[in-house]
Amino acid sequence: MRRILHQRLLRELLKNSKRSDRELAKILKVSQPTITRTRHKLEKNGMIQDYTVIPDFRKMGFELLVINLAKLRPEILLSEKSEKLREFAARFPNTIFASAGEGMGMNAIRISLYRNYTEYQNSLNLMKNEWKDIIEDIQSFIVAIGEGEFKRFSLTHLKDVSL
Repeated sequence: MRRILHQRLLRELLKNSKRSDRELAKILKVSQPTITRTRHKLEKNGMIQDYTVIPDFRKMGFELLVINLAKLRPEILLSEKSEKLREFAARFPNTIFASAGEGMGMNAIRISLYRNYTEYQNSLNLMKNEWKDIIEDIQSFIVAIGEGEFKRFSLTHLKDVSL
């Protein structure tokens, strides 16, 4: 029963995390203290890591969303340099996700937003120069924000995924 409440609460928060515990309690037909306790449990166990907004990136001045796939020397991902990779990614506030991974012959990914192509190119050149001894290959997939969109970027879509 508790697990079902956790799932239902998560779905409601994905729809709109701005709602008060009182509003959520009415929707879920439980008491407000139950919602507050459940929310705190979900936060404490890491199921809820953050509350955030997903803005209109174009209105914020970003024109491009870029997915960089890189082939890094494998030993780098397991060494002390992996911490330097974290520090490098942290220097770029427009990088919204960076991680090791696997696919298409690549083992790292970086997803970033840019105001224009020049900003993207400067960032890419900096990465290539600073990490020339680590990067074997890098490929980019560039998306013009607001053009050719098939589905809006939002976490609200996850509300329909079974947990």
